[in-house]
Amino acid sequence: MIKNKTDYINYLERDRIALEIYNDSISSKIKNFLFPNPVWTFEKRMRKLEYYVNCKNKGIYKLYILYIKYRYRAISVKLNFSIPINIFGPGLSIVHYGTIIINYTTRIGANCRMHACVNIGASGGEIQGPILGDNVYIAPGAKIFGNIRIPNNTAIGANAVVNKSFEEENTMIAGIPAKVLGNIDIKKLIRHE
Repeated sequence: MIKNKTDYINYLERDRIALEIYNDSISSKIKNFLFPNPVWTFEKRMRKLEYYVNCKNKGIYKLYILYIKYRYRAISVKLNFSIPINIFGPGLSIVHYGTIIINYTTRIGANCRMHACVNIGASGGEIQGPILGDNVYIAPGAKIFGNIRIPNNTAIGANAVVNKSFEEENTMIAGIPAKVLGNIDIKKLIRHE
């Protein structure tokens, strides 16, 4: 969670690297200006809102927070995301825009790479959503629900239904219901420092 300006800058930089947004040449700067990546715009607004809500939530800043919330909601609706703030650690990479729904009690660690049509939430009247570790890859269509834990360095397969906790790291889980299919080198699926 962003707790100060240094965290805010660090989160933005790690998100930019994870999304492979480069500003290292004049041509890339022109391209990013003329054709901005909508997911990068979403992530920048999300991090800005997190920073102001967590660190500057008093006085005149409350009005500015309302404005940021309005802009965050507008781009969320445009991209079809339902993602509350303070869910993800640094290094978030949402690969495509499309339906993504996440429960507000979910927590996801650093370096998460996620595709479209993902649903992460609570289950059966419970309040607590899943807790996912660092370096987690979530393929298109995955459904993750319940008061469960997913360990670090885990890949969740396409259209998997994950409704129980797993303990072993460096694994690929998939299927309905999900089960461990084997070991995996997560560095091949996600970019992290």
